[in-house]
Amino acid sequence: MDQRSGRPLRADAERTVRAILEAAERVLSADPAATMEQIAEAAGVARTTVHRRFTSREALVEALAAWATRQFHEAVTSARTDSVPPLVALYQVTANVLRVKTSWGFAMSRGTPEDPEVARVHADVLAQCDRLFLRAAEAGVLRREVDLEWARRVYYALIHEAAHDRGEAADDEGGDVEALATRVVDTLLRGVGGRGAELGA
Repeated sequence: MDQRSGRPLRADAERTVRAILEAAERVLSADPAATMEQIAEAAGVARTTVHRRFTSREALVEALAAWATRQFHEAVTSARTDSVPPLVALYQVTANVLRVKTSWGFAMSRGTPEDPEVARVHADVLAQCDRLFLRAAEAGVLRREVDLEWARRVYYALIHEAAHDRGEAADDEGGDVEALATRVVDTLLRGVGGRGAELGA
């Protein structure tokens, strides 16, 4: 979508915008004060091209946040959490979300709850997650007596920590999204306790 006119972009223009957004994510993650000129250089385009697509640095950052929000929503909905077996859906949605959070970390941090689109996306993601956790409990993936709201909050925290640590773990299995997703889901479902961890044991 063209930031100035609101009209859909041609395929070549869409690729240019995507290149600018990807470059902005890389550059601003390293230096949040980076200039439009630095972003243009990283994207391999002229500074005037960036200014033609985005009226200001603030407009570029807003577009970056909007892009990441859409990617986050697609990551969840594409996992088909309402139709595939709940354990499969849990692994898939975890991997999908981790890809977005680790690839678009700066952009994801720029969205605010006051933004109507961000609020709408997060409300829909929350509803999908709640339905998935209910299905998981009904299928025996989660214990039926578990507090599903608490389980979801723990799950969110695990994803946050996995995404945060991925950069530091890039040289081991934690740097791979699939391995990270497995770690998150296994920790959620099995915890970290051993056989002697039962109360009274």
